Amino acid sequence: MRVFIYFSYDGTRYHGWQYQPNALSVQETLEGALRLLLREQVSTVAAGRTDTGVHAAMMVAHADLPDNDMFSEHNPQIEEALCSLGFRLNGVLPQDIAVQRIVHVRNDAHARFDAISRTYQYHVITQKDPFLTNHATRLFHTPDFELMNQAATLLINETDFAAFCKAHSDNKTTICHLKQARWQQLSEQHWVFTIEADRFLRNMVRAVVGTLMEVGRHRMTIEQFQDTIHSHNRSNAGESMPAEGLFLTNITYPEDIFVH
Repeated sequence: MRVFIYFSYDGTRYHGWQYQPNALSVQETLEGALRLLLREQVSTVAAGRTDTGVHAAMMVAHADLPDNDMFSEHNPQIEEALCSLGFRLNGVLPQDIAVQRIVHVRNDAHARFDAISRTYQYHVITQKDPFLTNHATRLFHTPDFELMNQAATLLINETDFAAFCKAHSDNKTTICHLKQARWQQLSEQHWVFTIEADRFLRNMVRAVVGTLMEVGRHRMTIEQFQDTIHSHNRSNAGESMPAEGLFLTNITYPEDIFVH
């Protein structure tokens, strides 16, 4: 029986989501917990990869649970069984990974390919804050956020984001369709950039934010920002921002892949 596992994690001590042969990953940790509880290897496929140090307020992974009486679609108490599995997973997972829920989906449902949209947020602070050290990037000069928002609106009408794609990535296409891209002020010293699209290229969000920072520091005009997008050349864009400020915050799916 296939399920979607909804969970979150603090990525500070992990080398990203995907399994790494010589480094700790979120995938390895989650699959280890599943193996401990279910007494067999269960593979997971996530909605996307997060890099070293990147966080997820919401991540989704699909997994095929063992074919037994408990995890059978014919079990009238299947929702209770999945709820119990989530509870037990949280009991063995480390404090920086938490399962929110486990839901029954169609056997062909895919956490990555069936996603309709994904939302990321990038947090920055303009003052030292010990509680946000690992969850926001500290800026030593306050940029022009109003100007950065003007530049961000240009992203909505674009579709080719090759200029913000990590070099030598294995993307078959650099086309993405954005739904929102904007800065919001959460407090006097805390700002967040929210960006939503049907898909993202590797390192895209951190590259977009880094280039917007060039605009905010008045090192790049809005016209130059647009020219950078149209150049489709990564070397024309700004540097990628550090990992600690980036969060995957939401993933949406079509309703018909869920089994009720």
